[in-house]
Amino acid sequence: MAKRARGTTTRPGQRRAIQRSAARPAAPAPRVAPRPTTLTEDEEARAAELEAAIVAQEQAAEMARRPRLQRAAADAPGRSFSTLAVAAGNEYAYVARDVRRIATVGGTLVGVLIALWVITQVAHITL
Repeated sequence: MAKRARGTTTRPGQRRAIQRSAARPAAPAPRVAPRPTTLTEDEEARAAELEAAIVAQEQAAEMARRPRLQRAAADAPGRSFSTLAVAAGNEYAYVARDVRRIATVGGTLVGVLIALWVITQVAHITL
């Protein structure tokens, strides 16, 4: 390994750091007129239309969700159905589906093994 000379900041085989001049100031940005603090009548009317559309969408979503919650409340009386409970119910549905799939695959494998055992016993196949 080569010795380093005193006072250098570079290692052998590396380039010296590039000396760059200070950045030049950019051209001044064009001044933008400040926005007014109040809304025009057209902007207020547009905002009211948008708000009415959002409220209508929220009410439609609530009406679409309400029958599902009422069915769930009829199935399990006395349980509260907050958004957390509904989300947990959806997660439990995924878990139940996965458990059914696991049981189906496991049952099929056990059935195949039993069928192979019966075939080997009937045909007197030994290893």
